[in-house]
Amino acid sequence: MRVVSFLLFIFTLATFAESPAGKRPNIIFIITDDQGYGDFSCHGNPVLKTPNLDRLHGEGVRFTDFQVSPTCAPTRSALLTGRHEFRNGITHTILERERLTLDAVTLAQHLKSAGYATGIFGKWHLGDQPEYWPTKRGYGEMFIHGAGGIGQSYESSCGDAPGNSYFNPAILHNGKFVKTDGYCTDVFFRQSMEWIKSVKDKQPFFCHLATNAPHGPLIPRPEDEARYKDKVPPRVAKFFGMIANIDDNVGRLLDFLKAQALDRDTLIVFITDNGGTAGTEVFDAGLRAQKGTPWRGGVKAASFWRWPAALKPADVNNSAAHIDFLPTIAEIAGAPLTEKLKAQVEGRSLVPLLENPAAPWADRTLVTHLGRWQRGKAAESKYARCAIRDARWRLVCDNPKNEKRWQLFDLQTDPSEKIDVAAKHLEKVAVLEAAYDQWWTSVLPQMVNENAPLTGENTFKTLYREQFGTEK
Repeated sequence: MRVVSFLLFIFTLATFAESPAGKRPNIIFIITDDQGYGDFSCHGNPVLKTPNLDRLHGEGVRFTDFQVSPTCAPTRSALLTGRHEFRNGITHTILERERLTLDAVTLAQHLKSAGYATGIFGKWHLGDQPEYWPTKRGYGEMFIHGAGGIGQSYESSCGDAPGNSYFNPAILHNGKFVKTDGYCTDVFFRQSMEWIKSVKDKQPFFCHLATNAPHGPLIPRPEDEARYKDKVPPRVAKFFGMIANIDDNVGRLLDFLKAQALDRDTLIVFITDNGGTAGTEVFDAGLRAQKGTPWRGGVKAASFWRWPAALKPADVNNSAAHIDFLPTIAEIAGAPLTEKLKAQVEGRSLVPLLENPAAPWADRTLVTHLGRWQRGKAAESKYARCAIRDARWRLVCDNPKNEKRWQLFDLQTDPSEKIDVAAKHLEKVAVLEAAYDQWWTSVLPQMVNENAPLTGENTFKTLYREQFGTEK
């Protein structure tokens, strides 16, 4: 019996991963823009081929119920602060309402204080004025475009360098524009790998790699678009081509890490920033609606965590969210939360689930709100496209007119949110509505950007003109 018990003990140790807490790996965080949950071949897409993203999926821990926000800047702020975007002052993606409150502590600041080299490459979208730049938020290296996408510009501080395009874009590198050579996604991956080479032997690194692709305008490389020509509608062929290019770059990154002897000791986290867009015309993974809505199709994200030295491939089916990213990374990095961060963070560490996908996981509520109301209309927009859920139930109000019309869905039996069962479960509606009421009251005072004055000309345009004496 002692031999059997010993063998059972050894089997148990082999089944679950050793705890990743405090191991201080290198960390590469990849986030794409507008790639939906269905835009992966590993998630069942019948046309799109993503072999390298599939490899991250197959060799890592997959969170199959990972919730983000309905649009991009909100998600990014929640990932970097561990709390809901409205508490960060972010209720939109433009017009000064995309700026991450200066009172927030970011993940990069926390990791930098714990001895990590920190760098961001690609999309920031949390404030384009210098005081909001990544270099003021904990990043030692900054290589970014402006606004929510290359070439975008608004009548506010939010905007990119004038005349910018997806090919050979001008990029803000540590406060000065550099003119790059190549397609934007290739440029961001290439620059991030060069930076990794420069810091890898000095300290652990946190590389934040944020592509603007496959966000519109849909401008792929012609050879990537050609992969899907005549297989899907023209618009989707462009979109899929942009994802194919991302996938190729992920493959190059994996090869690079192996060549640099970094593969085993580097945690790669890949997350999508909101629900699907163009790709849903072909495959929606059984989800209702898409980006910009409170439905699961607007907020369900891919979440792959690959770390060969510490994590065993597995599916985690418990509900997780963007607000869990900061506390999880902090624990893995051996960087206990400061008292200020403890007060800020709403999420919880996912380390127990990374160790054991079947670990106990207490229930909680997670709130979605589209935001994007008219300027000054926050208090009147409580029910304008929102949702609240726990592990099983999801209460949704998809009403742009701010009329309270709750619908309830049982995610155990109806993950596609097709059958409203509110009339049959009034007690559950009441419980979730009460939690939502409490949440709304608590976040209203934290929406600090609602009445911010607009600047009139975007910051990147002004800086570009000052540097080059021209706007082209």
